[in-house]
Amino acid sequence: MARPTLIRRAVTALFRLFVRTFFRRIEVVGLEHLPPEAPVLFAVNHPNGLVDPLFLLCYAPRPISFLAKAPLFRYPVIGQLARAMESIPVHRKQDNTAGTHAETFARAREILGRGGSIAIFPEGTTHSDPRLRELKTGAARIALGAHLETLYVMPAGIYYTAKTKFRSSALVVFGPPLPVPLTEADADGEPPREAVEALTARIDDALDAVTLQADSHAALELIAFAENLLTANEAQPLAEELELRRRFVDGYAFLRERDPERLEQLESKVRQLAAELGRAGIEAHELVPRFDVTTLFRVIVLIPVAIVGAIPHYPAYRLIRLIAHRVAKKEEELLATVKVLAGMTLYPLTWIALAWLVGARYGAPWGFGTLVLLPLLGWIALRVLEDLDDITGRTRALWHRLFRRRGYEQLVAQRSEIRREVMAVAEEMDARP
Repeated sequence: MARPTLIRRAVTALFRLFVRTFFRRIEVVGLEHLPPEAPVLFAVNHPNGLVDPLFLLCYAPRPISFLAKAPLFRYPVIGQLARAMESIPVHRKQDNTAGTHAETFARAREILGRGGSIAIFPEGTTHSDPRLRELKTGAARIALGAHLETLYVMPAGIYYTAKTKFRSSALVVFGPPLPVPLTEADADGEPPREAVEALTARIDDALDAVTLQADSHAALELIAFAENLLTANEAQPLAEELELRRRFVDGYAFLRERDPERLEQLESKVRQLAAELGRAGIEAHELVPRFDVTTLFRVIVLIPVAIVGAIPHYPAYRLIRLIAHRVAKKEEELLATVKVLAGMTLYPLTWIALAWLVGARYGAPWGFGTLVLLPLLGWIALRVLEDLDDITGRTRALWHRLFRRRGYEQLVAQRSEIRREVMAVAEEMDARP
């Protein structure tokens, strides 16, 4: 067991590095809900391909074995990593692989039986739907079929601010654990159907409580803009943002049921303001212009270093975008996966190639120094360019405030009007009997 454990730790550290690079901000809440020693089955929503299991791998406080489709085990590198991480192959009919569901369930129950943890995506596949898909019964069948006196299902929701966008943010929410009742097996050694359906329904409710869902993508986009407009705070904890957006979903449904005409008018005002902000080149949170002198000073001092760091990394950056859109095509849930995997390959190859060229020209010490320095320069370039983008946006907003005052004041007035209407809806919701 020592070697797989060492491999797991090394792989986890490597993935954590790349995930932390791809996402600008990652937050984890609810770890206090995790039972300290009992076996756990993590039930997770699945909006973002192979990136979703990376979050569990990197941020769950215990080793987890994943259920993964069997064809992955045939891929070079990925298959070896899957086996090293004690992943469990799932044999689906459409994959034409040798094996059965019974073998999958037996392996999962064996890991749980020795006090381990497994993770399963009960929707059955990754997707970009605005709501959870109907859950498969596999999670409940595995949990109940383990026949353990102490076993918990831990709901885990993964929330992305923009799941395909480089340097966006992500939140992992662990909900309260669901104790799995001890049940008698039927004649085939499987848990009773009624118990499976009941536990699946409980898992569904628990995932509802830790995810953001709406009836359409249009509703989610409108809610996201409205929440950004009202809070105007990029530093807001992601858990608060998620809860606010869930509240907005409730308000959207409330108005649609009680006063659809009022909802339509509010939607129109939000979309109009979004269009006007877009024409002005201002983000919602920039309507209140403010500057961080420290950030400005850092950009001025480090911009030459950032340019030096950006130049060697730019070709790989452009190539990653091209590869991601060619491979993922229109499957949005695969874009981030391809970007992460391509980045893990192309950036190190860039560093190695440039270090080899420098070493061949100036000697091995210079080549080694280049290999060490390039990742640091790339990181400096990334952070400085982000700061520069933020300063540019706030400068644009300040320019509108000073030199296009009437237009700027109209935008602020529109924002205030929308805020008042949203707050009024919230008060009406709270006043419901």
